[in-house]
Amino acid sequence: MEWKNLYRGLIIGASNVVPGISGGTLALLLGIYDRLILSINNLFSRRWKQQLTFLIPLGIGMVIATFVFSNAIKWLFEYYPDPTQFAFIGLIIGILPLLFKESGIKQNFKGKHLILLLISVVVAASFEFFGGDEGFIIAEIDLGTYGILLLSGFIASTAMILPGISGSLILLMMGVYGTIINAVTELQLDILIVVAIGIGLGIITMSKIISYLLRQYPIATYASIIGLVIGSILVIFPGWPVGGSEFILSGFALLLGLALAYMLGRVEYKENY
Repeated sequence: MEWKNLYRGLIIGASNVVPGISGGTLALLLGIYDRLILSINNLFSRRWKQQLTFLIPLGIGMVIATFVFSNAIKWLFEYYPDPTQFAFIGLIIGILPLLFKESGIKQNFKGKHLILLLISVVVAASFEFFGGDEGFIIAEIDLGTYGILLLSGFIASTAMILPGISGSLILLMMGVYGTIINAVTELQLDILIVVAIGIGLGIITMSKIISYLLRQYPIATYASIIGLVIGSILVIFPGWPVGGSEFILSGFALLLGLALAYMLGRVEYKENY
């Protein structure tokens, strides 16, 4: 088992709880995005046992983070919303140099790739205009509700694995975010199982699509990913802080996120330095 993936799973799982943050973006920062896509795709091949040694520790970390950090992140967003968002902005900005290097942006990008990048920025940024009520919880759960939760898990998981688009934000837009977070904190297993099935199906489907695009159109795919990551900054940006103490705290949080991104990048991409 690749137990190093446990801490990676904790980071990705914590990010998936936050509307506006993409787990795929954090997977890029941690240097495991390509391997993650490949491992999911090979689950149904003769090498499926090898993939489990990579995926099981990652999955354990993500599940632990979802249960342990959901309340902590909820508390941070309640009492320190701006600094928390600036910390995540710092993390995301810190990913960009790694993406530029991986894609060979200076050597490989042509005009069509820059246009694709700009389109992707606009697509990701447009999610800023969609929203929902984080506190809304579906009171009566029936067969139709299970169907909605299954579909929501499927759609959100395709976003979770796509850098720059937040799965939690998709759940918020679909009106089920509060219901699912409440199910996590209250251990409502029926809801969690249905959502988990939808997420599993969505991840398998989307990983195959992304894997194909990375093989056939690597530069165009990287251009789209970079655009989505940049656009997600605009979604998270809470506005400039008002007041001296809030400004200082948010600035410190931004620097903290940048420093964390730099340190993780040095560790995860050390073979490139």
